[in-house]
Amino acid sequence: MTFEALQPKIVEITSDSSLTRDEKLLNICQLLQDNISYYNWVGFYFANHETKTLHLGPYVGAETDHTVIPFGKGICGQVAESNANFVVPDVKAQDNYIACSLTVKSEIVVPLFVNGVNIGQIDIDSHVLDPFTEADERFLEFVNEQVAKLF
Repeated sequence: MTFEALQPKIVEITSDSSLTRDEKLLNICQLLQDNISYYNWVGFYFANHETKTLHLGPYVGAETDHTVIPFGKGICGQVAESNANFVVPDVKAQDNYIACSLTVKSEIVVPLFVNGVNIGQIDIDSHVLDPFTEADERFLEFVNEQVAKLF
């Protein structure tokens, strides 16, 4: 399914008043994993600015030990500090990478802003080398714009 075709489905999920926020986030993760072949792990992390840590929220994919990540550590932790998208075409070539699984080959992390504050991020791991394009970045920015309305 194309990114354009997925956009109204994202809006539909975020607008469903019968679901809790976590249910909406989980449904978004599932929708993305089910419809984008190279999105193998999809999840949200949320920032605790007092402790400077990220905390795992709803996700789909392999279980992870990385439920709390310090700011600055790994790709997610770097995005918490930089406030910028981070695309990793090949995780083996990345110095500050926290290995999640031997099957993960690439990663994209896009920050989630609410009222100009980075409150978290969407994190996607892929079992494919270098699959992410600018179109993925724009689409995930759209997803996060919709998710931001939930906060």
